Formats: sequence, C-alpha cells, structure tokens
Amino acid sequence: MPKISLLSPAKLNLYLKVLNKRPDGFHDIVTLFERIDLCDEISISSNTHKNGDIRIYCDHPQVPLGPKNLVHQATRLIQQSTGIQKGVEIKIKKRIPVAAGLAGGSSNAATVLLGLNQIWKLGLSRQKLVSYAQKLGSDVAFFLYDAPFGLGTGRGEKIKKFNVKTELWHVVIVPRIKMYSWKVYGELSLIGRSKLQLTKIHDNVNILLHYLKQNDLFALARMVDNDLEPVVVGLCPKILKLQKRLKSLNAKGVMISGSGPSVFGTFENEQEAKQVCSIMQRTYSQVYVVKNS
Repeated sequence: MPKISLLSPAKLNLYLKVLNKRPDGFHDIVTLFERIDLCDEISISSNTHKNGDIRIYCDHPQVPLGPKNLVHQATRLIQQSTGIQKGVEIKIKKRIPVAAGLAGGSSNAATVLLGLNQIWKLGLSRQKLVSYAQKLGSDVAFFLYDAPFGLGTGRGEKIKKFNVKTELWHVVIVPRIKMYSWKVYGELSLIGRSKLQLTKIHDNVNILLHYLKQNDLFALARMVDNDLEPVVVGLCPKILKLQKRLKSLNAKGVMISGSGPSVFGTFENEQEAKQVCSIMQRTYSQVYVVKNS
C-alpha cells in the first residue's frame, strides 16, 4: 500500500488590505503571505477501498473528519477530475492551532493535493493543482508554491511568489478563542477606495517587500498592516492587552495574522524570540517561536 508523509506549514500575513466586496460574496484583497515552520504532519496511504472511500483521522477533536474538512474536499476533487477510483487514508497530526488565522486547514488541503499527485503518479502540473486549490479556498494556493513569501491578490488565491532569503523570527501567541474568517469579514465595514488609494495600497506592499529584501526589520515593522485587525479586536478586546504586552517586550510589527485571533511580533534574532516566548508562556498556553521557511 503506497504511503507518503509530508509537512503542512502554517502562514502569517505581514500585510492584508481589503479592497471591496465582490458579487460572489467574497472580498478582493492584497496580502503578503509568509510561510512559517510551524507545521502539521500528514500521512497519506492509498488503498483499494470500494467507491474511492476517503478516511480521515486526526488527533484534534475539533477537526471534522467528513466532507466539511478541506482535506476531504481536496481528495474528492482529485478523484472526480482524474477518474481515480482508489481510496485513501489520511492521518493529520495537528500542531497548528485550529481557527487561529494561520491557515492550517488550507495548508492541509494543499499538502494533500501535492501528496496525492505524487502517490497516485498523476503528473498534474502546478497550474492544474492551483486551479483545484482556487476552488477549495482563498489561502490554499499559496502553499503550492515552494517559496517563503507570496503576494496574494483576488481573494488571495492569485499568487506571485518571492524567494527572499531574509530570515524573520517571530513569537506567535494564540489566545484560547476561535475566530472564523466568515464572521470577521461579515463584521467588516468597507469604505470604497478610489483608484488613487488602490495604487497606494500596491505601493505600500511593494515598499514592504523592498524592506524585506533589504533585511531592514525596523522599517519592515512600520509597514505591516491588517485591515481586519479592528474587527478582530472589536470581537475580542482582550487581544489589545496581549499586543501591548508583546510591544513592551521589544517586539516589532505586532499584528494579528489574517482573521485572527493569533497575534505575532517580530524579533531581531532567535535568542530574543525564545526569551520572550518563555515569558509569554507564563500567561498563555499556545506560544510558538517560528521563522519563515
């Protein structure tokens, strides 16, 4: 029985601007993704179950094991589009917190697309896999690109990758609350943007990328931004206290990732990040030192 094991990484958003609400109910955004080394582990085993049976196992009790799981949807999409009738068993070992703005579910789906392409020897191009990813969710496509950073436009599914060699160290803290993107976007009060403003948004993310390439941490910290942050803070005001605490410990560019509630701060080196991590662990149970990968 063919088997493969893969790492499924999380992401941070260094920049997220919401442009407008689309007719399909989604929002057009401009975002800068950062892939980090906080990873789930996914094991995929192909078998000859009748009717292409999909069996998902996970060590996290709040992860759905049926069709609501993006991993299940990704597998079914591959089966239906290629005519594969084989079944599969997928085991997910969770390390990425659930519903935390770190895209664990999206990453899992992308990892399964890559894994099934390999284990079933389908020979699908990245372009084809990206077309599947775009049907599954806004964040999925980013994880198909082997790059530490990616500029996302459209719903976030249109990716331009950046192989920047700059190393960033972060402390990520996940409060014990769940924050779902549909709820955050539903609360978002949008203000129309003119063409001039839209141009400025692209200028800002390009400036951020320039500082990233130059490894200018202090300038980079001034440019990070997330339009969803006021909404997340409004839903959970306690996050403000967490942000202030991180800033008091010399964190740069303290911000909420995606639709939250994860908060991260950037530090000059691994040692400083680990020191702050040990301090924050006295108060919070989900604290991680991560770097771009």
